[in-house]
Amino acid sequence: MSLPFAHSPVSTAVLLAAGLAVATSAHAQTSSEAHTLKTVTVRASSTPTLTTENTQSYTAEGASTATGLTLTLRETPQSVTVVTRERLDDQGLNSIKDVVEQTAGISSQEFDSARYGFAARGFDITNLQVDGVATAWEAGWSAGESLSGVAIYDRIEIVRGAAGLLVGVGNPSAAINMVRKRATSKVFTAQLELGLGNHQQTHGMVDLSTPLNADGSVRARVVGALQKQDSVRQGAGEDHNEFYGTVAADLTPRTQLTVGASQQVNDPKSPSWGGIPAWYSDGSRTDFDPSTTTSADWTRYKATNKVAFAELKHRLDNDWKLRSTVQHSETGGFSKLLYIYGVVDRQTGLGLTAWPGRYATTRKQDDVDLQASGPFDAFGRRHELTVGLQHSTQKFDADGYPALSWPDVGDFRNWTGHSAEPVWGDRYDYESFKTTQTGLYAATKLSLTDPLKLILGARATEWKKSGLDYYGSAYAIKHSKVTPYAGLVYDLNDTYSAFASYTSIFNPQSERDRNGRYLDPIEGNSKEVGIKAEYLGGRLNAGLTLFQIDQDNLAQADVGQMVPGSSPPAQAYYAAQGTRSRGFELDVSGELQPGWNLSVGLSQFKAQDAANKDVNSDMPRKMLKVFTSYRLPGAWSKLVLGGGVNWVGGHYGEGLDPTGNVSRIEQAAYTLVNLMARYEISPQTSLQLNIDNATDKRYYSQVGFYSQYAWAEPRSVLLTLKHRF
Repeated sequence: MSLPFAHSPVSTAVLLAAGLAVATSAHAQTSSEAHTLKTVTVRASSTPTLTTENTQSYTAEGASTATGLTLTLRETPQSVTVVTRERLDDQGLNSIKDVVEQTAGISSQEFDSARYGFAARGFDITNLQVDGVATAWEAGWSAGESLSGVAIYDRIEIVRGAAGLLVGVGNPSAAINMVRKRATSKVFTAQLELGLGNHQQTHGMVDLSTPLNADGSVRARVVGALQKQDSVRQGAGEDHNEFYGTVAADLTPRTQLTVGASQQVNDPKSPSWGGIPAWYSDGSRTDFDPSTTTSADWTRYKATNKVAFAELKHRLDNDWKLRSTVQHSETGGFSKLLYIYGVVDRQTGLGLTAWPGRYATTRKQDDVDLQASGPFDAFGRRHELTVGLQHSTQKFDADGYPALSWPDVGDFRNWTGHSAEPVWGDRYDYESFKTTQTGLYAATKLSLTDPLKLILGARATEWKKSGLDYYGSAYAIKHSKVTPYAGLVYDLNDTYSAFASYTSIFNPQSERDRNGRYLDPIEGNSKEVGIKAEYLGGRLNAGLTLFQIDQDNLAQADVGQMVPGSSPPAQAYYAAQGTRSRGFELDVSGELQPGWNLSVGLSQFKAQDAANKDVNSDMPRKMLKVFTSYRLPGAWSKLVLGGGVNWVGGHYGEGLDPTGNVSRIEQAAYTLVNLMARYEISPQTSLQLNIDNATDKRYYSQVGFYSQYAWAEPRSVLLTLKHRF
């Protein structure tokens, strides 16, 4: 496996990581002298505590997203990152997009100012999970999912690689599981935040917990947050708010019922639809200012997501646990958009066409998840087993409104977005479909010897989709698949473990080819090997993973080709065969010493098809993400300083230039610097400053999508006052 690093900041990072491992190992050895063997053994054999609130740590004891079993990070045979509540707060990560951009091995790409796509290991991440319940969305019809706020979550668990055991269909990229805060406090607590920043930025958050009866057996929690900010793009801005309420009741000492509901609203100002045209008519590249807009002042893309859920947990006498979850979600999107495309005459600014679109979408999803898990004894040893049944039904409808008048772009150099809104025609059925997925899964952790654990699992999935496409044609697709999972973990000593895992891949696709036909499902397999370490009694976790993914039928943009009959024109795709992605990920997170937290993520991959052509070349191949925070000692202990660096390697997209040739739109490697400082005015009150992209680096947030590009947002400064009582 060739993984070149020469002459890049990544080579330096490898040396730093190696030095960190040596230093940490020495520290761990010294630290272990102060602990008895008994203490270490008890920790290793106990069930990990997953909640991260109030731990003041950048790592977690474990995660359950990979297999459904509650495993420590060290005994999970895949690459795992847990973004804790402490890290979310320190870095000021207010949306899932923010989290992705700070997580090892994960990247984001802008479709337009209201929609983003996420990727890992060279493949799209096609669903998000909330408490383990997967929500898939059509990228073209996404309605704010990628900008979802994270104020209502305790942590974000990210498992890189294939996660078909729990989510069924999906890409071998990553599973992103957002785990809600829970009503656990038996006394009244509250947290308030108010932040102000540049670009008219406003941030506010309220988090209240309270018992509802004398003994605290019934508890409630309410979380509300808002975020507003203007954009560097002329006339554009962000407007987001979220609300969450939950009640937990201890029905018996062994039975707990939790119910809750949430609502998130994204209502951006003057959102764009696509990016900036990449070429002049003479074949040269454009380089418009980041303030350039392709939207109009009447455009909007309001999206509302509502969720209601109920969860019942029961613990049996034999330590087995039963859990049942039901959830209903509704997402609605209302958009009036303007797509500007074509090539620009360098001298006159003419040549672009405006395509207005108005749509209304609804997506309703119902989920049922039943799970039983617990220990069992066999061959003189104790093992663990989990079995579950999942059923999901999603209904989607999109209505269109034809434009009866079209704006005239004129000289694009003078385009400001001030344009009359088109006259709209009567509503028509644009697209509708129903997707149903049923899955039965089981996984077990077998203790073969004291140091050797075998994890085996399988999932049987039935997936069906039927509906009416934008041709007005009815269709029905059905697939059934058994997804195996196998993992082996061997404890080399008290600190290090070696692991290997294998699983297959199955993912139906919504992309169509130049003839309008749906592409066949993606199929293949994913393999991982690596070493994990647990230092300082579990306060610092590290992992090095090597992976290889092989698959067929991966959708790739058929540059210059559109789906016939689509309105507006939809990109056509072809199915790439023999696709292979190889690479590695290094992830270090936790506490180096009391008051000093660290997160390091280093990743690289190479993804090509059978003809050695890069696939998904617009996804960065090399990334380094580092962030640390340190509480000063002694008289300065009220001050916490933090900072980090994100280095992203060069990558490129492809588009059709004015000559009809496929040409590259490139983004060179770039470095972003993020800073943080927090001063504790009192034990309850603090003032925190976050500066993202401190050097105001100018770079693309998207390259090649529909032969266009987009500029990322510039430096952001936010000062936040926080108070707890």
